[in-house]
Parts: sequence; C-alpha cells; structure tokens
Amino acid sequence: MHIPPHDNGNKPIVDVDHPLVPLNYFNIVKLKPGETYDYRLEAYETCIVPATGTVTVETAGETFADIGHRGEDVWDGDPEGVYVPTGSGARITARTETEVFIAGAKFATTLQPFAIRKDDLDLVQYGSDDTKTHRKIKHILGANHHDRVGRLLVSELFTVGAGGWSGFPSHKHDTDRLPDETRHDETYNFRFKPNYGSGLQMLQRVDNEPGDAYHIMDRSTVLIDKGYHPCCALPGYEMYYFTILGGLSQRSLKQYFQPTHAEQLHTVPGIMDMVAKFK
Repeated sequence: MHIPPHDNGNKPIVDVDHPLVPLNYFNIVKLKPGETYDYRLEAYETCIVPATGTVTVETAGETFADIGHRGEDVWDGDPEGVYVPTGSGARITARTETEVFIAGAKFATTLQPFAIRKDDLDLVQYGSDDTKTHRKIKHILGANHHDRVGRLLVSELFTVGAGGWSGFPSHKHDTDRLPDETRHDETYNFRFKPNYGSGLQMLQRVDNEPGDAYHIMDRSTVLIDKGYHPCCALPGYEMYYFTILGGLSQRSLKQYFQPTHAEQLHTVPGIMDMVAKFK
C-alpha cells in the first residue's frame, strides 16, 4: 500500500492495529523550538529518531538531552534516537525546529529506555555500482541492541550514487516458518535528493505472477504486508528510506529470497553481511 506525501498534522500515519501492518506504528512529528509532543502506547515499543533537528526526550523517569544533530535533511549527518519502552509515556521537546520519526513495533513486555548515539549505530555497505545495487544501511536499532529491545528493528537505507535498486535480490518476510522465513511487517518513509526526485516500489505477492508497482515520491510512505518488495530510484537522484520492522514471534529477521532471482545473491557483493545485521 502506498500512502502519498501529505501533512499528517502530527497524527499517526500508521496507527495501532493497522489492518495491513498491525505489528507496526509510524508517526512524523514536526515541532518548532520549545514545543513539546506527548504520547503513550500501551502495546507498542517505540524509537524516537529526529529526521532533522535536535530534541530532548523524557521517558520512564529518565531524560535524554540533545538527541539528533542533523540540519537540512537526512543526508546531513548520522541519526540518533531514544528507545521508549512499551506502555511508557514519552515527551519530546524540540531544541531546534525539528521533524521527528516515531517508529513502533507491537510488544507486550516493558523494558528499559536508552539513547542511541552516533557511535552506537550498526553500519553496513554492500552492493556495487556495476550491479546498480550499491547502498548503505545505518541500523539504529540493529544487531548492536539485540539484548535491549523486544521486536523492533529501525534502520535508515541510502542508495549510494544516483539511481539504482534497493531490496534486491527480491525477498519477503510475511510468514512465520522457521528456519526459512519470519513474519515481519514493514513500513518505509522515502526521501529523495533533490526532493523532486522519485522512484518505484514493487510488490510481487507470488513468484512469477504480476504484482503491483507504486510511484514513490519524497515523503511517500509504503506499507509492506506481503510479498517480494524491491524498490529503485530514477537515474540522477539519491534515495533514502526510513525502515520499521516489527516481528510477530521474534526480533531477528529471516528473509526468504524469491526463487526466480535467488541466484543473484552471488552477484551482489556483501549482501550476506547485510542479511546478518537484521537481528
């Protein structure tokens, strides 16, 4: 499902128990300096990540100051964030004009809050210019935090260079059937540089049968409930997407690669390192 760019007025874009991705929650909050935003989710753990600007976060009796240091856009530096436990109220106070992502996954247990700073990120770069698959991933809640989080995985993905494919070889993760695959709902929010760029999100639900394709633009949101889902940026444009994954029964993601294209795993440099980091 494609949700076109729009002003959500600080209201959830993907609310609790969404019919397509019930394991996910997603909101974008825009604040001016000194403004605050409060929320509490009883059944979802969340992660607050400034897309731009700097915030202070208060949650579960702790205060995390000066989170986020990016300026104009998501290409301007590395992300930071705060993990907010299930059922815990959170207050976001803007130190500067800011745009904040709130990512969530359904999880019943209340854990402890913590901050994710630049040095805590889990970084991966894979693919190649020749295969048009060159990209960089900044895992905010990735393998480095596997023992501190319930079911939530949060990452930022960047195309390296202008144009190219991401999420290829095509894979899915819509069914719990270990050891081959896990059920993880996924939500994306896209950005392009320059911001008038655009791209394509594919969603092929059955191998070798026609699927759907969505024209994605700057600030498009895409919900991945089922099927193989590669995406690409038009030549001449850089693409970024904020990624939320929520597992049904475990946090570690087990992807199932599309049989028709599985041999391409041997043509994309470093892809198995990427797979190993989704934990």
